[in-house]
Amino acid sequence: MTEERPPLWLESDPTPGRQYGDTAPPRRDPALVRRPNLDPELLADQVLSGQRGGIARAITLVESSKPSHHAVAADLLRILRPHTGRAVRVGITGVPGAGKSTFIDALGRRLIDQGHRIAVLAVDPTSAKTGGSILGDRTRMGELAQSERAFIRPSPAGSHLGGVARTTRESMLVLEAAGYDVVLVETVGVGQSEVAVSGMVDTFLLITLARAGDQLQGIKRGILEMADVITVNKADGEHEGEARVTARELSIAMKLINSDPKAPRPPVLTSSSLTGKGLDEVWQAILAHRAALEEAGELDARRARQQREWLWALVRGELEDALRASPGVSAIRAGLEADVESGELSALEASDAILRAFAVDAPGLWPPHRRH
Repeated sequence: MTEERPPLWLESDPTPGRQYGDTAPPRRDPALVRRPNLDPELLADQVLSGQRGGIARAITLVESSKPSHHAVAADLLRILRPHTGRAVRVGITGVPGAGKSTFIDALGRRLIDQGHRIAVLAVDPTSAKTGGSILGDRTRMGELAQSERAFIRPSPAGSHLGGVARTTRESMLVLEAAGYDVVLVETVGVGQSEVAVSGMVDTFLLITLARAGDQLQGIKRGILEMADVITVNKADGEHEGEARVTARELSIAMKLINSDPKAPRPPVLTSSSLTGKGLDEVWQAILAHRAALEEAGELDARRARQQREWLWALVRGELEDALRASPGVSAIRAGLEADVESGELSALEASDAILRAFAVDAPGLWPPHRRH
């Protein structure tokens, strides 16, 4: 019969250890504490030399909503602007589940093997309840993320509509200045209203699936009308035949959207991220579309229009920020909302009151020479 021993916890030292706070935390030298670098000249040098940490900090800066960061971000973009504009810009969209992230992973690895440097801006949806984003697209690009010739940046969409983040354009410029010659913008993937990305890229690629609708669905204008290249993804195994049928139906639908026989129609292809079949054809279609734009002198004109759209997008964004920061609006907002909810005031009357309060505060919301 074995001797019964007391439990081990009775033998333990009851004196509190370091984890209980009896030891003072180590003191840190303030000179060694790392703080974000907001020197636009130094940050631009880091971006142009391809330092990944500097690239990440630059994108974080242009994404910042802090008013104090806006002028610094503007200076940074001014320095980087001469080094931008040479990349192939591709927007990639499609319904959730179409396999956009996996497609980018497979295509990106093939392009790296061909000598390209790939940058991916993956925009994730933002919760309307919590304001948070998962930012999980990178996990589906595991192999691509391991390459030193690839840079993947997930960003939350926030309250910006159209499937992209508010600062996606600025992030694209940072990545182009860093030497990435192919920039892929993966949108949220929310439906036929997701067309904002077409206003910031050279080629708009739509990824769809077999059994995702019939020809009547394809005739609907919106996202199909904006597409430059279309591919029916997951065309492998037992779904390969269905994908080819869907591609033919979409080709017919595109003819119905634009009946002009002389007008160029987007090619409708099939692809598989699993087997790699069709990926080269999709990339060649993207390059052919861009080459056609260059030959017709349309590429520069398209980018010029995009710059004009960017201008007004920035104006709208600044106005929204200023509206939220207006003390006069903040003072009357809750009361007006309550009156609108109770029916005592119409939304039209309340909006007029908000704009009048904003007009009073507006001169003080923009310090002089804030942007250069």
